[in-house]
Amino acid sequence: MRARRVAILAGFGATQFALGPTARPAGGCLQGQAPELHWYYLHVVSAADSGPFSSSNVTDLKRVRAMFDPTFGPFGLEVAYEHVLSASTAADPGGVGGALGVASGGEWANLQGTLAESGSVEWRHRVDRLALSFTPGSDIELTLGRQTISWGTTLLLTPADPFAPFTPEDPFRDYRAGVDAFRARTFLGPFSDVDLVVRPTDTSAGTTMTALGRLHTVVSGLELSTWAGLLHDRGAAALGLTATFAGAAARAEGVVRREDESTVLRFTIGLDRSFPVAGRDLYLAAEYQRDGLGAASPSELPGVLTSGPFERGELQVVGRHTAALQASYQPDALWTADLLLLSNLGDPSLLVGPGVSYSVSDEATARAGIFLGFGDETGASGLRGSEYGPVPGSAYVAVAAFF
Repeated sequence: MRARRVAILAGFGATQFALGPTARPAGGCLQGQAPELHWYYLHVVSAADSGPFSSSNVTDLKRVRAMFDPTFGPFGLEVAYEHVLSASTAADPGGVGGALGVASGGEWANLQGTLAESGSVEWRHRVDRLALSFTPGSDIELTLGRQTISWGTTLLLTPADPFAPFTPEDPFRDYRAGVDAFRARTFLGPFSDVDLVVRPTDTSAGTTMTALGRLHTVVSGLELSTWAGLLHDRGAAALGLTATFAGAAARAEGVVRREDESTVLRFTIGLDRSFPVAGRDLYLAAEYQRDGLGAASPSELPGVLTSGPFERGELQVVGRHTAALQASYQPDALWTADLLLLSNLGDPSLLVGPGVSYSVSDEATARAGIFLGFGDETGASGLRGSEYGPVPGSAYVAVAAFF
């Protein structure tokens, strides 16, 4: 999934803004309602300064996504197909262009690829959803194929989410990447369910198998989840919890797993809350992550960037100790201002990403932002000196539309 991760690290971060995919039409085809075809269009123009690993460039990126999700009685079909066309003034672009487009999480089925490539112009495509579901009753659902699965509890840094999590610096998180899996869900009650997922993954070292069972429930106002099983052929277990108090939500998730003949602990703790400011809500979310798979010092960064977990797309950031802060404020019904701060506490280095969004209509949103990295650019050996120090100054404008 992170074939372009170096470009992402040298690129952009921003807060989430999403209208989300359109829900499946109620009743489906058998009830006489024709299924609908929905579209998503994203156009981004970005500019980035030169950095240690990229040239200064201007990038134009267009992303088109078609979605179709009819139902046939107890059966449902979900299909999403994407095309991404990008053109840059440099052959090695840094910035937002490297972080956008058709994502790949090492899916087992060959449903994506590059259609054409010439110089700095690239045309890619991907079937991002292709899943058949069967719901024989109100308490069970079976799904086979490329689908979206999310097991995260925290908001920005989600080490216990094993299925293609978002990178926190991705500016456009409207659709989570689909993964190839078989999924069986049983609903024990209005707030409890059991989830079983089996997923083969195509990696550079061959095909690995993930087979996990998860229990999610709410007890006395405390939301709990736990999962265990095989994660890429190795034993793993996780725990997540959310508690609310005094108008705030405290979230935590962690996973213990085997990797390279050792036991590794990864966890995140966070707090989020809205505050009234001038008659509007200021939303703040702060998180800290300790990742046993990350680099404890700048000298370990090159090794992490070539590690198995990194190549499989399991790492959202590459530092051992990471702090994240997201702030969002809506001064009126149409405008939203936001800020993302990501800091590798071990380098130390900092990524700063302010942005502003404007609701053009019910179907379209315009957005602009900049990104700045602070920290050492190179180490004494000429290798990366910090995670965010080499990030070039960047800016972008974008329009996203749903129709």
